[in-house]
Amino acid sequence: MTLTLYMHPVSTVSRPVALFVAEKKLPITERVVDLMKGEHRGPEYSAINPNMQVPALEEGDFRISESSAILKYLASRFNLPEYPADLKERARVDMVMDWFNTGFYRDFGYGLLYPQIFPHHKRPSDEAQNVTVNWGKDKAKAALAILDKSILGTNDYVANNRISIADYFGIGLVTAGEIIGCTFAEYPNVQRWIANMKKLSTWESVNQVMYGFAGSMKDKTFERV
Repeated sequence: MTLTLYMHPVSTVSRPVALFVAEKKLPITERVVDLMKGEHRGPEYSAINPNMQVPALEEGDFRISESSAILKYLASRFNLPEYPADLKERARVDMVMDWFNTGFYRDFGYGLLYPQIFPHHKRPSDEAQNVTVNWGKDKAKAALAILDKSILGTNDYVANNRISIADYFGIGLVTAGEIIGCTFAEYPNVQRWIANMKKLSTWESVNQVMYGFAGSMKDKTFERV
């Protein structure tokens, strides 16, 4: 049965799934949902994902959304080691994915990045905008310190010290910071992990459009980490 991934190549949460699909050479058809034209709000796509967000996965009459859930489903469906069968190892993967999705992404994405990148996320006054961005920056720095010292430390990967879907998920969220020029200079273990994940054979091809978008932002001034 055909598997279809609805995604957009710039989307922070589409990129982890697209990277996993490409790297593992999974038999999945990708369909780009044009966010810039509002295609995600149209009747065809909203019937697939009522949340009107990407990504979504469709297999016959089975449909799921949410990047984390899609990664877990695909790794389980194809019996891949990136989502280990051992319960304790799997629990560590789940824990880190949940942490990325809540403790990290909430503040880094919606506090620091998006209010500076997207007009519809910008706050209605300069004061509110500054408070939001500064709050997001402080919270993101605290989360990055946890990622750097506690989750990674001397390990190469974020769970069980071998690559898992938690790495695929997290790297998409963290490298979204490169759109505003984040270098993560204060977090050497995070930098090392990013460099390691960028060695994946399909990294450049999957992230080409995102880096093009980042290039369009290079002359702008942002609050960064």
